[in-house]
Amino acid sequence: MSAPSVAEPKETRLRGTSREVVIGHRHRFCVIGERINPTGRRIFQEQLRAGDLSAIERDVKAQVEGGADVLDVNMGVPLTDEPELLRKAVQMVQSLTDLPICIDSSVVEALEAGLSVYQGRALVNSITAEDERMAAVLPLVKKYGAAVIALPNDHDEIPMDADKRLVLAEKIIRVATQEYGLDAADIVIDPLAMPIGADTTTSLVTMETMRRIRDQFGVNMTCGASNISFGMPARHTLNAVWLPMAMASGLTSAIMDARTPQVVDAVKAADVFLGHDDWGMSWISAHRAKQAATA
Repeated sequence: MSAPSVAEPKETRLRGTSREVVIGHRHRFCVIGERINPTGRRIFQEQLRAGDLSAIERDVKAQVEGGADVLDVNMGVPLTDEPELLRKAVQMVQSLTDLPICIDSSVVEALEAGLSVYQGRALVNSITAEDERMAAVLPLVKKYGAAVIALPNDHDEIPMDADKRLVLAEKIIRVATQEYGLDAADIVIDPLAMPIGADTTTSLVTMETMRRIRDQFGVNMTCGASNISFGMPARHTLNAVWLPMAMASGLTSAIMDARTPQVVDAVKAADVFLGHDDWGMSWISAHRAKQAATA
């Protein structure tokens, strides 16, 4: 009896002002720095309301030094002009680094404002399987030649079983490719990493979802990695264990805290064992750089 066919792995290519990053099942894990986001940061929110974007410079520096490959930029602050804020933030970040950007907003006008000034090939965060959301965002993704993160949930629910998540992931890929002309390589599925503090079995469902998406569609995946440990103690330890397990299940990138060495080192070590770091040269180079910095 022949083994079931496995989809060819896709490569998602992003570009900053001069640097290209490839997300793929045969490439090193892509660390998407989560820090440029005002959620839960009261002082940062107040600064942004006052038009002060100076904290972004510190966040960019810390994440680049921590090992980020892409930077997520979110300017979702109530009582502000989010499109204008996001436009300015994208321009500022690109003046500070050549890393690609993940333009992150639930406001379609803000996404377009960010995309309109972006230099390179961005990642857009995000769409769902809801027809209205796809109709609003996918034309922008096509217009600006971007890639997009897609969550397999819809009007009805956030599915708690892998079967429903696979059905919605298939719908997103089919609609994006057949109706809006995107390449499957430019659709990055979020398999829905849920907090284990409420139910530890949710992680098993997410990993099953990852394996099946990898095998059936070959597309890349990402998630908000910090979500999984929300509400639990010793969160860095949980994240540092969970991410390598998720990588082995097919996760190829994550929106995560690039300033936390424990978590970033765990990801880069997993790259060595998964054969994504040839001869361990990136691991060795990073170790030597740390030694030199200490000396």
